Amino acid sequence: MPSTRTLEGEAQALMDELRANFATKRAIVGIIGLGYVGLPLGASFAEAGFAVYGFDVDPTKIDALQAGRSYIHHLPANRINALISHTPLAGGVAGFYPTHELSLLAKCDVVILCVPTPLTENREPDLTYVIATAETVALYLRHRQLVVLESTTYPGTTDEVVRPILEHTGLQAGEDFFLAYSPEREDPNNPDFNTRTIPKLVGGYSERCGALASALYGAVVQRVVPVSSTRVAEAAKLLENIYRCVNIALVNELKVLFDRMRIDVWEVIEAAASKPFGFTPFYPGPGLGGHCIPVDPFYLTWKARQYELTTRFIELAGEVNVAMPAYVVARVMDALNDRGKSLRGSRVLVLGVAYKRDLDDTRESPALKLMELLQDKGAIVAYHDPFVPFLKRSRHYDFQLASVELTADELGGADVVLIATDHSCYDYGFVTECSRLVVDTRNATRLVTKGREKIVRA
Repeated sequence: MPSTRTLEGEAQALMDELRANFATKRAIVGIIGLGYVGLPLGASFAEAGFAVYGFDVDPTKIDALQAGRSYIHHLPANRINALISHTPLAGGVAGFYPTHELSLLAKCDVVILCVPTPLTENREPDLTYVIATAETVALYLRHRQLVVLESTTYPGTTDEVVRPILEHTGLQAGEDFFLAYSPEREDPNNPDFNTRTIPKLVGGYSERCGALASALYGAVVQRVVPVSSTRVAEAAKLLENIYRCVNIALVNELKVLFDRMRIDVWEVIEAAASKPFGFTPFYPGPGLGGHCIPVDPFYLTWKARQYELTTRFIELAGEVNVAMPAYVVARVMDALNDRGKSLRGSRVLVLGVAYKRDLDDTRESPALKLMELLQDKGAIVAYHDPFVPFLKRSRHYDFQLASVELTADELGGADVVLIATDHSCYDYGFVTECSRLVVDTRNATRLVTKGREKIVRA
């Protein structure tokens, strides 16, 4: 039986070889999941000089990339086209090769998992995609591979869920292969930060694993922030999003209170933000959207129950934010009622269905919940969004609606126009002028001067 010293030496030799390949860009990187996280990450690795295989279970994504098309609005096709390879890659050959041939995982020196981590109907973690992907990686796992999980999840997932699946092959993490966690920190369409410039948290299953993963990302991003373990990295990602969730809940609750007090919450926030220390402005809205903030806090509340603790602050924030769409619909009903109309049978035009300004991403968008609630109350709902031409079936909704044209006739034909997402391309003066009634959930009409009597904030 090999001695501990021999095993240590072999593991160090594997690590040194892989680290050298990172430095010379001879390592082959595999990205599983080519969505809003995986595709920009894969592009960044290819631009840095790596050979990158991009894997996805959705064949339409692979077909689009191979045809030179981008399905993510803020990631232009010309950027993808400059990287795409139509022939399998080798180490030291920079490029991006989208494929559904999972057997190519065996060629990869690095495998990065960028798959969804949604909630179940009971608001519990759904690790279906993580588990299935880890099982796929295990089929092709070999010595001298680095496996990194980037999906947001509860502390312990990498060690307690992913590692046992991979070690079922007989290979040992930290000795035969290396394992780490590095949470995604994408902020789509942010002009100030991108994959390369956002500091990258990295936590390894062991010190050696962490050092190796740090070396990998250090070859691509400007700054790597190593932490002591995968659990710390997993917890840090949750803290980032819980911080935002709780503070958004606070201003959403104040919005409701200040509305009753006839105080403009937006003016209050602007006034408070003039303080140069001790205050960070957060802004109210119709609810939470995107994959992270509406979902991630509940990963920690679920995990906390295993330790016989209740995260009351987090759960209260979740309740406040979840209640916002119903509050907005109530404001729409009141506004119509003040004008002698019922919501039932009224035509409601929703402006913006993406969860965030100037994006095409509708994941967990509060606009979709608003549309569902409005339809449930008998409203006739249409929408316009220049970035979302058609609402496809999703995990929770199936509207089967196409975006209508934003014309004076369309605006004037609606009993109420509901601003759910404040896209910068909208002319809010034109919207207000042509509409009978505008309900604004984003303070998008703050600069409009003509027709302010038509505007109701919600």
